[in-house]
Amino acid sequence: MSGPISLEPGGAEQDTLALRLADVRPRRRRRPRWALDDSTLAIRLPLRGPDEDAVSRLAADLADRIGPAVHPYEVAALLEAEGLTAGTINERYGHPDLFSLAAALYERVPRTFPEPARGPDPWRPDTVRCLLRGVLFALPGLAYLLTAPLWDAGAHASALIVAGLVSWAWGQALGHRAHLRMVAGRREAALTLLVGAPAGAVLATAAGALSGGVGPVTLVVAAQSLYLAAAGVLLVLARERLLLAALTPLVAGAAVLPWWEPGEAARAGLPALALLATLAVTGRVLWSALAANPASGAAASGSAASGVVRPSPLRSLPYGLFGLAAGVLVLLEGRREPYAVIVLTVSMGPAEWLLYRYRGLSVAALRAAATPAGFLLRSAGILGLCLAAYVLPLWPAALLTGAAPDALLTLAAVLWTALLLQAFGAAWPSALVCLATAAGAGTVTLLDAPPGPGAALALSCGAAALCLTGCALWRLGRPAPHA
Repeated sequence: MSGPISLEPGGAEQDTLALRLADVRPRRRRRPRWALDDSTLAIRLPLRGPDEDAVSRLAADLADRIGPAVHPYEVAALLEAEGLTAGTINERYGHPDLFSLAAALYERVPRTFPEPARGPDPWRPDTVRCLLRGVLFALPGLAYLLTAPLWDAGAHASALIVAGLVSWAWGQALGHRAHLRMVAGRREAALTLLVGAPAGAVLATAAGALSGGVGPVTLVVAAQSLYLAAAGVLLVLARERLLLAALTPLVAGAAVLPWWEPGEAARAGLPALALLATLAVTGRVLWSALAANPASGAAASGSAASGVVRPSPLRSLPYGLFGLAAGVLVLLEGRREPYAVIVLTVSMGPAEWLLYRYRGLSVAALRAAATPAGFLLRSAGILGLCLAAYVLPLWPAALLTGAAPDALLTLAAVLWTALLLQAFGAAWPSALVCLATAAGAGTVTLLDAPPGPGAALALSCGAAALCLTGCALWRLGRPAPHA
């Protein structure tokens, strides 16, 4: 029953139990210590390899988690997490250790790499809020409808237009700066608005008074500037519903005009009541924002107490320049087609909704694309889809109002692509292109030079739209801005 001892690793000595029998007889000759003699009883143990059925069952149970593994060590970590001990692995599955079993499971289960679960869209738009903002942009125009018999539009329009342009430019810059300060907290943003909004109203009133002269019209200019400043604060702080409630007297007065003449007192009193309500709501919102999270010493030491560096005001300059240029372009269109301006103003709500949708669709395209070229193609398709979804519905609206669709559609394309670039922080390209467009179209209008104001506006806006679209595709056709 005795035999030679194998010196190879994993040889027969692993399966043999040697028992030496007691022997008192003297040895006749000396043998090597490793040699077996007649007094050794060798019992060969039964061979036991891996339990293939048990390993197969374990592989089937853990297939969904073993498939994505890229190395047997990941499977070993999984087995450890499942609580498999060395004794269990040896007794139940017949493998000497954890890594042997992990390697066997890794070889049995084919590699699968499932797509990760699709998370919620971080840029899902609030449809009601976007539509409401579009309505709120247009509702203040009802004040001019109510007060039209009380003032001379030909003599006083210039003061209101100049003040409106200044308010628009200042409001764009102030809104951007307030959003920058929102990083430090809602209180910091409210402080910025509390200081900036009255300053903008004073600046706009002064500009209107200089262009229209000091007199009763100055009160109208001041009221317009105060409303635009207060409404800008409420829109930045996302209090659209409160602004809508404050404008209720204005809406009610305009709604009864087709059937009832309210008289001079009501025509002047209802807009004044809406203005007072807007100012009161704005003051309440600012007070709540300032008291929401007071920081000890923050009012005295500013951002140094909270460790946040104040952004430079120059960062908001291109947004203000874009607001001025956009106001001039809308004014040039309004001189020819007043109703087209109303359509364009209301469309700002859907334009904002489409900006959110562009960002959400771009994130989805980033997940689906496998190469930069593939993402560029998807990004171009998304840009074209969103731009067409905004511009094409304005065509029948222009026809309904009797406006020429060429200037309206190209102007809408310029505004939307400029806002898209601004949403991604590319403010200077949109500001410079819009300023150049407004300067060119405005010069032709003032000089009454060929090809005429309407054609000049359409041609300049068309060229600007192409330029901004190319810039958007070049900047946003890469994965980095969407990551």
